[in-house]
Amino acid sequence: MIRIALCLAVFAAAPVLAQDSTEPASAFDAALVDACLDSAREREAQDQQPAWESCIAAAADPCLDGPDGSTTVGMSMCLGQEYDIWDAKLNEAYQSLLSDAEATDKEMAELGSAAEKQVPHLRDMQRNWIAFRDAACGYERSRWGGGTGGGPAATECMMRLTAQQFFWLQKYQ
Repeated sequence: MIRIALCLAVFAAAPVLAQDSTEPASAFDAALVDACLDSAREREAQDQQPAWESCIAAAADPCLDGPDGSTTVGMSMCLGQEYDIWDAKLNEAYQSLLSDAEATDKEMAELGSAAEKQVPHLRDMQRNWIAFRDAACGYERSRWGGGTGGGPAATECMMRLTAQQFFWLQKYQ
């Protein structure tokens, strides 16, 4: 009886062991995000509604629809890769704004202006936004009661809020 149980356990694990762990769970195409943003820019240039928010999950959704996109690992991979894209875009936009704000603050100081400096407000805004994002996504994770869906839910929250903050900062450029 023990031998039968041992054989069943070995054979049941064989498909898992046969999987190539270096191969991604689902196909992820980062170019879909940039293609969507390009399309939104074109719409905006034509005085149409750009629908920036429709670009959120532009790459993650097709990845989630892939063969392993419904697994916790697959979901985390798809959502995490798109989060990384938005985080890089957000950091680039923030650095650009920070550089502009520093130049403006310097110019205003040289002119003897009493105008408020932009840099401290930009930094405070971004730091407070990070605290909000982390708290909001922590709450999202907590709603899963410790279940495995909490990880992908928190990652999706991070992805969405990061993309929205990128769009917010883009308004100032």
